[in-house]
Amino acid sequence: CRSMTHKSRIAVVSGSASGIGQATAVGLAERGAIVIGVDLNDSAETAERVKAAGREWLSIQADVSSPKDVDAAARGCLDRFGKVDILVNNAGVFPKCPFGDLTFDEWKRVFAINLDSQFLMSKAFVPSMKASGWGRIVNLTSGSVQIASDNMAAYKASKMGTIGLTRGMASDLGRYGITVNAVSPSLTRTAGVLSYGAKEFLGMAADMQAIKR
Repeated sequence: CRSMTHKSRIAVVSGSASGIGQATAVGLAERGAIVIGVDLNDSAETAERVKAAGREWLSIQADVSSPKDVDAAARGCLDRFGKVDILVNNAGVFPKCPFGDLTFDEWKRVFAINLDSQFLMSKAFVPSMKASGWGRIVNLTSGSVQIASDNMAAYKASKMGTIGLTRGMASDLGRYGITVNAVSPSLTRTAGVLSYGAKEFLGMAADMQAIKR
C-alpha cells in the first residue's frame, strides 16, 4: 500500500496516455492525488488504472504545444477543481534524424512539443499555485543529453533547453512556495521507445549500468 503523501492534491500530467506519463499518473493516484491527464491520444488505459487506485480522474484531449489548447485545458482543470497543485510536464517526442537531413520545420516541431509545451503548461498553472502559496512542477529532460548518440540533435537540444528553463523557473518561483525540478530518465522500456526501433539499445544501456537491467 502506497503512503498517502499526495492526498487531496490536484495533479496534471501531460503525455499521460502511455509510457512514463502513464506510470507517473498512476503513481500519483496511488499516493492519493486526483489526476488530470492531458494528451492528444486516448488515455482510456491510464484512466482505468487511476480509477482502480480509487482516485478521481479527468481526461483532457489537447495539443500541449498549442497555446489555444493549453488555455482551454487549464480552464477545464480550474473550472472543475478550483486549483492545480502539481504539474508534470512529460509530453515529448524523440524522432531520430541525421543532422544533415534535419529540416528547420522538424527542428521547430520537436522544440514545440518538448520545450514550448513545458513553458505553456507552466504559464497556465503557475497563477493557481501562486494563489495557493504551494506548487510542484516537474519537467522531463533526458539522460541522453550527457552521452554521445547519433541522429538526435533536435531532441537533445530541446532537452538541454528543459534544464535551462527549469533553473530559471526555480529561481523565479521559489519565493511563492513553488518548487521546479527536472527529472532525467535514461533509456526506458516504453512502447514509444520500442516503436522507434530502440530495442537493441536497451541491452547496451543495461550493460553500462551498475545494475544490469
